[in-house]
Amino acid sequence: MSAVGWGQGLMAPISPQRLSARRAAAVDGAAPTAGIQFYDGVWEPNVPEVKLTRSRDGENGVATFFFDEPSFFNFELEDDVPKDFITAMKMIDEEGTLTTPKVNARFVNGQPKTIEARVELVSPAEWDRFLRFMGRYAEANGLGFNKA
Repeated sequence: MSAVGWGQGLMAPISPQRLSARRAAAVDGAAPTAGIQFYDGVWEPNVPEVKLTRSRDGENGVATFFFDEPSFFNFELEDDVPKDFITAMKMIDEEGTLTTPKVNARFVNGQPKTIEARVELVSPAEWDRFLRFMGRYAEANGLGFNKA
């Protein structure tokens, strides 16, 4: 499998003003052109690192999203913490919604620290659709793309 990736480590850091604007939009419910939700109607403002692998024949692949301290881990008041379980990661753009139920939290000293989501792409059509989403998501969030 070959590897490529999108992520903050592959580009200039996002300015605090831009991150603050994205957080405000997520709280206000303003829909980005392409975004991610763990809870219905709540846009995740934190941008993940994304790593892709694809089989040599191009028939299938895997996208792994790494969120370092997602926004819903950072509530000051306990009443603001979502009460529902995360059941999926939804990637939403103008074409519709891609969903993966393969979402895991990692804890350090009993505190949630990261979320890892895995998207399995089992056909060239799924791969192409995912890349279209990632192109829009990258543009909306200032991500770079590097081929490893």
